[in-house]
Amino acid sequence: MADPRLASIAEVRAHYADGSLSPKEYVSAVLDAVERTDPVLRAFLTVAAERALEEAAAAEASLVRGGRAALARRPLLGMPVSVKDLTRTEGIRTTRGAAGGHAVPGEDAPAVARLRAAGAIVIGKTSTPEGGWCGAGVNALRGPVRNPWDTALTSGGSSSGAAAAVATGLGVAATGTDGAGSVRIPAAFCGVVGFKPTRGLVPYVPASSEGLSHLGPLTRTVEDAALLVRVMSGYDARDPFSVPAPPPPAPAPERLRIGWVRSLGLPEPHPEVEGLARSAVEELAAAGHRVEEIAAPFEDPYPLLEVLLASAEAAGRTSVPSDPGLAEVVEFGRSLSAAELAEAYAGRDRLWAEAHRLMDRYDLLALPTVPVLPFAAGLAAPQPPVRKGRLPWLAWTPGTYPFNLTGQPAISVPAGRTAAGLPVGLQLVGARHRDDLVLSAAEELQRRRPWRHWYAELQRKEYA
Repeated sequence: MADPRLASIAEVRAHYADGSLSPKEYVSAVLDAVERTDPVLRAFLTVAAERALEEAAAAEASLVRGGRAALARRPLLGMPVSVKDLTRTEGIRTTRGAAGGHAVPGEDAPAVARLRAAGAIVIGKTSTPEGGWCGAGVNALRGPVRNPWDTALTSGGSSSGAAAAVATGLGVAATGTDGAGSVRIPAAFCGVVGFKPTRGLVPYVPASSEGLSHLGPLTRTVEDAALLVRVMSGYDARDPFSVPAPPPPAPAPERLRIGWVRSLGLPEPHPEVEGLARSAVEELAAAGHRVEEIAAPFEDPYPLLEVLLASAEAAGRTSVPSDPGLAEVVEFGRSLSAAELAEAYAGRDRLWAEAHRLMDRYDLLALPTVPVLPFAAGLAAPQPPVRKGRLPWLAWTPGTYPFNLTGQPAISVPAGRTAAGLPVGLQLVGARHRDDLVLSAAEELQRRRPWRHWYAELQRKEYA
């Protein structure tokens, strides 16, 4: 049997069903790999090994008693997953990436509770910058999360540990959060799938005051991302943006209308990034979809984003954050007036309307997920900084944050690798509640331009 750590959920289920692999064997193998690799990658802030092994034994007992029926009832039975350390996990500490953060919640966030109810085993909490404030792998508790393809570089963020863990086979999937690209950026840098569903489809609890944050999966296959979203979706009254699980979608058109956008703002895409993303879109054109190159369809909304995020970071804080970069953001947030905040919300409403009018003309937008290549581990942003707006902290990722402002579903899938072997992501964006079109196009690209064979290379690296 091939290394089970690289298997998809469907493949692991098949092994469980025929008895060629047991949950205890699989979870033990994953935990052994965490122990070997994490001193280098620093993907995890907390590993819940003892509890995970107990739950694996319980999953194995369920399989013995119920056989295939047990798998039918619980689609994630015995599947090791990790949870980003911004999300509450009952009985497992939640630090939010901050020094001194040692709270052990008494209940799970709704998404985690639904994963557990489906049989998933939470093996630990993955690293994040303090409060998820930036798009890189910085963390004061353990140091920067490193990119598994080149450990001198960042994994991206803020779901930094989640992406590094999934790429190296440390669980079948991970959950991340995304307020400006924090699922999609590390997915692109680490060469995995990162899906931000329509805002509210997966409840975000405690609710985020800025109204930009989504919760979504990072996986090695599109099908696994779709399955996790199905499990986690559904209304929860604690999230004011929460929506019921949608009815079956309308049939997808056989020929999608795809708008290719090379850039939504500065910085200009790196030539290898643009070339690989464009060639991936050409695969969809070769499959019969109509691809049209379009100019940036709206002004770069970074000034709106930084006001909304900085004001939310400042709200309710009684002390200075330990991360100096976050402290600068908080100071900026405290300097903002109510009028500036109101203007930012009005600007978001205008962008919302403009973006959704655009989706009357196109089924999907396609663009490079991130215009830059992974930069040095330990930095919060590439250098020199991108100068736009008043703070440069997220200015370098103009392809991701607009779709937090608009609430649209967006996925990053691997588009190829550079001459140096670094992954590049292609982002596909749909209209609100057309997550099905985003996922189906991503699955088609996965069939035509597969990437799963890449991960075996990571198993041969020294840290593995």
